[in-house]
Amino acid sequence: MKVVILAGGYGTRLAELTQEIPKPLVEVGGRPILWHILHLYAAQGFKEFIIALGYKGHLIKDYFLNYHARNANMTVDLGTGQATYHGGEFLDWKVTLVDTGGETMTGGRIRRLAPHLDQETFMVTYGDGLSDVDLNALLAFHRRHGGLATVTAVHPTSRYGKLELSSEDKVMRFAEKPEFAEDWINGGFFALEPGFLDLIAGDDVVLEREPLEIATARGQFHAYRHHGFWHCMDTLRDRNHLNQLWNEGSAPWKLW
Repeated sequence: MKVVILAGGYGTRLAELTQEIPKPLVEVGGRPILWHILHLYAAQGFKEFIIALGYKGHLIKDYFLNYHARNANMTVDLGTGQATYHGGEFLDWKVTLVDTGGETMTGGRIRRLAPHLDQETFMVTYGDGLSDVDLNALLAFHRRHGGLATVTAVHPTSRYGKLELSSEDKVMRFAEKPEFAEDWINGGFFALEPGFLDLIAGDDVVLEREPLEIATARGQFHAYRHHGFWHCMDTLRDRNHLNQLWNEGSAPWKLW
């Protein structure tokens, strides 16, 4: 099954780092967050990827073209130019890199990938979110409902401490960065049918608007509720938090 990674945005909320590199190459634990996303899919049996490129997409191409050189020792024969790698990470994955335009919206990027999707069910996620979601359970849920689209719904975590106050302004309860128990948000990690592409008119269509709104109106959009770990890397603070989890050896998304 093909897995689409949306990796073309500007990452403006992480501008401290994305002025020079695209957001999916921002590192967590010394590796691009994109590397982590691909690994969490591959660990669950999904190893064929299509990466939708946009902003500074050539740097993502360079990353994969030089993947072995970056991750292994090597001997270079300067007479022939041939490189022999020693050790490193040799993976049985296939990664297709497609330039989907600098200004194309998320829905438009997916539509541009139609020639690579073979009219089959496919998965989609963003290039900045990590989770321990059970992808096979997500796919089984999607197939059971028979709709065009399924999204992984997650509970967001507040960035701020929550105060419960009495009428006399006394703090009755304090919770540091609580999880919102009643609210669900779009956590990415979609399963989509090829017919969903027909809901995307062109490059200026945002995935999270018209296509999903139409699917919702038709009763063709379902939510797989994930109660485990999920975190999006929107800000430098988020990146630092993910780094801390990785460096402490307590990264919940590390399924491999």
